[in-house]
Amino acid sequence: MSMLDDPGLFGRQWATTYDDPGNPDPAPAVEFLADLAGGGPALELAVGSGRVALPLAERGVPVEGIEASPEMVELLRAKPGGEAVPVLVGDMADVAVDGGPYPLVYLVFNTLFNLTVKGRQEDCFRNVARVLAPGGAFVIEAFVPDLAKFDEEERQVQVRSVTDSSVTVRMHRYDRAEQTFVRQTLTFTDGGVRLQPFGMRYRWPEQIDELAAQAGLRLEARYANWRRDPFGPDSTDHISVYRKPAD
Repeated sequence: MSMLDDPGLFGRQWATTYDDPGNPDPAPAVEFLADLAGGGPALELAVGSGRVALPLAERGVPVEGIEASPEMVELLRAKPGGEAVPVLVGDMADVAVDGGPYPLVYLVFNTLFNLTVKGRQEDCFRNVARVLAPGGAFVIEAFVPDLAKFDEEERQVQVRSVTDSSVTVRMHRYDRAEQTFVRQTLTFTDGGVRLQPFGMRYRWPEQIDELAAQAGLRLEARYANWRRDPFGPDSTDHISVYRKPAD
């Protein structure tokens, strides 16, 4: 098995800097999700350090989480309110929770694509459908693949930082047939080189719709962002709401 297929890899490599400035403001997502959650409970897949879960819980929505990285869970636990969020440490594709049914399950910030092993995205949808309440919603936030951008990223070496003691650069390699990519972030110091690999299996929105349909979920709405702006051909991201049929 490739190390990129390890669900806990991202957290082990990036937990120490994950909460540095640069992540999206969670407020629009929290507003959107709170409208769908009702009285809860809501389940966040790949809850991470609680960027969305904690402010959603502050809105009065009980939130539970799944997270593959104990390092990320430690970040969550250290924050105000973090101890009150139940978290299962495990692979989000399994959705092996004891709770539910949930009126809302959500997966944000492109993290569906972190499931790189063939069939695991399908497993994720199938298991989400199993724990959703009748009429419940599964919300996905993801980027829209852009082949021109992929070409550009492959041609470039991105310089991330330069100091008097280190240089950090980033490179990409895409496999168009498999719809995967590998990204390497390399940090050079006088002590050696540190590699931080990362991989994704990306999907176009209509392919995600197929995953949902196979699991018995239907697309209810798609937006360009959390503010509910209309999704169109020039949209670079999408928020998709899938609904489980009511009994």
